[in-house]
Amino acid sequence: MYNQTIDQINTQERVARLFSRSIKKESKVQALHLALSMIDLTTLEGKDSPGKVKQLCYKASHLHDNFPNLPHVAAICVYPPMVSIAKKALEGTKINVASVATAFPSGMANLQAKLEEVKSVVNEGADEIDMVISRGKFLSGEYQYVSDEITQVKEACGKAHLKVILETGELVTLDNVRLASDIAMKAGADFIKTSTGKVSPSATPPVVLTMLEAIRDFNNKTGKQIGMKPAGGIGTAKQAIQYLVMINETLGSDWLSPNLFRFGASSLANDILMQIVKQSTGNYQSKDYFSID
Repeated sequence: MYNQTIDQINTQERVARLFSRSIKKESKVQALHLALSMIDLTTLEGKDSPGKVKQLCYKASHLHDNFPNLPHVAAICVYPPMVSIAKKALEGTKINVASVATAFPSGMANLQAKLEEVKSVVNEGADEIDMVISRGKFLSGEYQYVSDEITQVKEACGKAHLKVILETGELVTLDNVRLASDIAMKAGADFIKTSTGKVSPSATPPVVLTMLEAIRDFNNKTGKQIGMKPAGGIGTAKQAIQYLVMINETLGSDWLSPNLFRFGASSLANDILMQIVKQSTGNYQSKDYFSID
């Protein structure tokens, strides 16, 4: 299971082919609405405050009041102390609350502390947990440690879904990305996620394709559908649509759902909204019409 070798040149060529596809206007409008429904609006800064989180939650449930038929985003993602605030602000909506955990973004804490943090945010009402793997252990070849840690975090999640962040910018090679993906899925991940957004590079097309192919192969072997979340580096509607094409071609239409695919890119929401307005009215609205948070 842990000996998959990735042809980097071939991967880059497949990405180029997939990203060169064009779609018709009707399909583009559908794709924009779909991409909007897949976004995890995120604020993960040391200066986060209850007011900022409430504002983000308001934006999530009022994306554009002049277009009432827009889908809602998938989730709001916040630090653990903000979970209860987001949960209350989103009461009555269908928007999930996600929380990073396990000493995000470094992952540098002992296992017991990580498990206690996960249990705490679940008790606060988090629907989804975004954990980071121990990259130092992984890069040292301690794969069983990484696997066992994910398994225990998954158990601590209870009914909450677990997204496992690989931090692919620190894994260096596509072979490592594939290996980490395989380990995470076998250990119990509901989603695999590229990045914390704190390390460069974040999500890149070859990395995302490598992870999607890992999901495809895992599904073929086990019948289990694992979700995927690229995070960081995706800021335009055009990029989002290119990734939707990649998903459809690699995994099929079943994965074209917020249940199995997410974008971790808050700035993406505004660009998609601008494109939806353009498709509907023929005119662009200024970025000043949309809140930054």
